[in-house]
Amino acid sequence: MKIISNPLELKEYLKTNTKTLGFVPTMGALHEGHISLIKQARLENELVVVSIFVNPTQFLQGEDLDKYPKKDEADKKICELSGVDILFFPHAKDIYSEDEVSLLAPKVRGFVLEGNSRPGHFNGVLTVVMKLLNIVEPTNAYFGKKDAQQLNLISLMVKQLFMSVNIVACETMRESDGLAMSSRNVYLSKEQRVQALKISSSLQIAFGMVSQGIVDVSEIVLQMREKLEPLEIFYVEILSRDFEVLENVEIGNSIVLVEARVGTTRLLDNIWL
Repeated sequence: MKIISNPLELKEYLKTNTKTLGFVPTMGALHEGHISLIKQARLENELVVVSIFVNPTQFLQGEDLDKYPKKDEADKKICELSGVDILFFPHAKDIYSEDEVSLLAPKVRGFVLEGNSRPGHFNGVLTVVMKLLNIVEPTNAYFGKKDAQQLNLISLMVKQLFMSVNIVACETMRESDGLAMSSRNVYLSKEQRVQALKISSSLQIAFGMVSQGIVDVSEIVLQMREKLEPLEIFYVEILSRDFEVLENVEIGNSIVLVEARVGTTRLLDNIWL
């Protein structure tokens, strides 16, 4: 496995590449969820590139940038064992300059749900993903469905800016108790982890109700909110896969989304129906 930190060095290294290239962008602290993305990229491409970069522009003032979990040596070993060909490990000074051209998230879709409580967050996400895609120029780029709004906005960016990369949506990986895998799970105490299971349980309530033929969105959301008590709820929504408001669940075109705070930790989860 080759490790490269400089963006221009990586572009030069890949300049003559004629193989299909799978790219997995991450912020490190790799877990089984990330490994599943890497495995899918390995299966579907001749060359696999993984990036590890904790992107400062997507953290708002007072958020957990400084304490975001870092496991650099463990991450390198995971990438090596997972069959990664190139690990891109840049520093912020290599990605950003003082007078930056930046990308703005859509005025509506980028400022609802997570974007409502974290205004400007998706500006940073889209800007860094655009930079990374331009550096690596992959055939396929792999993103988890757990961050459904992020996935939707990146797909929208690629479509609207006529980019040639194929965005691949990958299934959410879960712990044995149902908790969605996240680098932030390490923040949870034992008691908080038990409380966090209310999130996946609320999604199972939605799934169960729809399986019984109950498709009224307001009725399902009410039951989910009751299950989530006493967590601090940022949102519980059921939207179309294009993030449009629904009155009734449309099988094959709906996402049930939850964001809640457990202790001081914000957790996202969803199911696609």
